[in-house]
Amino acid sequence: MDMRVFDLFKIGIGPSSSHTVGPMLAARRFLLECPALEQAVRVQVALYGSLALTGVGHATDGAVLLGLMGETPQEIAPESVAAKLAAVRSGGRIALLGQHPVDFDVARDLLWFKQESLPAHPNGMRFSLIRKDGSSSEAVFYSVGGGFICSAGELGAPLPPAAVALPYPFDTMADLLQHGRDSGLRIAAMLRANEQAHCSAQELDAGLDRIWGVMHDCIASGLLVQGELPGGLHVKRRAAALWHTAQDPADVLPHDALHRVSLYAMAVNEQNAAGGRVVTAPTNGAAGIIPAVLRYYAEDCHPSDPVSGVRAFLLTAAAIGMLCKRNASISGAEIGCQGEVGVACAMAAAGLVAALGGSNEQIENAAEIGIEHHLGLTCDPIGGLVQIPCIERNGLGAVKAITAASLALKGDGTHYVSLDEVIETMRQTGADMQAKYKETSLGGLAIHAVTVNHAAC
Repeated sequence: MDMRVFDLFKIGIGPSSSHTVGPMLAARRFLLECPALEQAVRVQVALYGSLALTGVGHATDGAVLLGLMGETPQEIAPESVAAKLAAVRSGGRIALLGQHPVDFDVARDLLWFKQESLPAHPNGMRFSLIRKDGSSSEAVFYSVGGGFICSAGELGAPLPPAAVALPYPFDTMADLLQHGRDSGLRIAAMLRANEQAHCSAQELDAGLDRIWGVMHDCIASGLLVQGELPGGLHVKRRAAALWHTAQDPADVLPHDALHRVSLYAMAVNEQNAAGGRVVTAPTNGAAGIIPAVLRYYAEDCHPSDPVSGVRAFLLTAAAIGMLCKRNASISGAEIGCQGEVGVACAMAAAGLVAALGGSNEQIENAAEIGIEHHLGLTCDPIGGLVQIPCIERNGLGAVKAITAASLALKGDGTHYVSLDEVIETMRQTGADMQAKYKETSLGGLAIHAVTVNHAAC
């Protein structure tokens, strides 16, 4: 598997990796690959399926515009987004890749096909560009979860051979475990060796440290900011106020350590819902779980070498995420929230076991528990916003990850269901799940809560 750690852990902006980050990258890539871009007079974007159904709540429209302007999720300053989008909407023009101005009418040139999906994935988009001489270019892209994008030709095509020979290639957990038995190495060490086939140890460590730094800063910001989240549901931020209350030494209960962990996760996802800077882990909708468990490890577990522990955590978590993406999906639009919060829980549980010195078999057990108890979890965000139930769901997912890690560490690594089996079960469960429960806001809590609220008015 030639997937990199930093393919899974991407620095970007909220609120959604598949509906915000992916479309932004796809729009930019389309223009970068267009010949004679300087001759363009018009560009049009059509969104299909889940992107159309929940795109407004997920800020897909704004993401597409930013991508057409040449912006990237990694580099754009979240505080600059509103002004950039307002200028396009009010001025009726957009500078393609920041250099080639063309007329752009959002109502005319950004189309929503809510009743139609493109064949290969629910998150499809079609880009068209017309030039002065009447010639045109067109391309279809899919946002397949976690900020990953594929062109129509790439999705479903055989995977190309690895560009670099990896010392520990793997497509299944069984492969990793066998490598571990043969080499005597832990999963984090094998992932490190694979990464160093692409980059130096110093570059890898700097990248891992930067990922943890962004995660840590996101928690810290989310525990300070109060107010109302955007989007029209009038959801109030709760993490900061609850965190302030949790500091009262006179109000301490035995479970308060886990309460703090849930607040870390909620703080991240409130930042994500507000369009702030987050790390896809493996998605934005599940971005709070791994940072929360990492901070729990770094602060509450009192490690003797927290820097090395954090790096081992992230490398091990990435291995689990790679397996889930390769053999199932991390897209809520494809297999429901089991592929987002369930996978993030498994990644965090495995990472925590690794950081605490667990065996490869205990790591597998923790990851399997993390997914197993999210099987069938639907993705039914109210109003298409990554707020309800997403924010609380991250808090609970973080607590479940710690529980899964604890169960695994107390055992000897033997367990009945393998991680490979539970990943395949997740894939099949997602395939059997009705579309209305997969990031469309056409079923589940999204419909029931809206119906109840309207009835009460």
